[in-house]
Amino acid sequence: MNIGIIVHSATGNTLSVAEKLKNNLTAKGYAATLERVTAVSDDPRANGGNQLKDAPSIDPYDVLIFGAPVWGFSPSAVMKEYLQQLPSLCGKKVGCYVTLQFLAGKRAVRQMEEACKAKDAVVYKTGMVKWASKKKEDQIANLIEQMGEL
Repeated sequence: MNIGIIVHSATGNTLSVAEKLKNNLTAKGYAATLERVTAVSDDPRANGGNQLKDAPSIDPYDVLIFGAPVWGFSPSAVMKEYLQQLPSLCGKKVGCYVTLQFLAGKRAVRQMEEACKAKDAVVYKTGMVKWASKKKEDQIANLIEQMGEL
């Protein structure tokens, strides 16, 4: 089973979770690849700020895990743009997670889930990590365990 972990990370928090997830899946014997979605501009408010610079192909993967930070009660605009431009996800198992500081994690991950389902994906798990939480490490461990239940 070939697993693609595709993330947008602005501060490195979402990426750090993805790296731990990749290491866990690889240790279980899965072929897991971590790829990043990036925008032309680091400032999402800049002209063309959501125009994608790197948009990984989903073709090689049987399972996809998408990760994004929460920006303004939604997944990052960069991840939203990436999910919108994807071709059909029919036949792909998909997991989604978000990282956030305080609020709106459920809403943001639900938006990612809905975007994937609109492309005919089978969403098997969703999750979130509240970076400001004292239980952040437990949340990361729980997310990794859940996403690894393929």
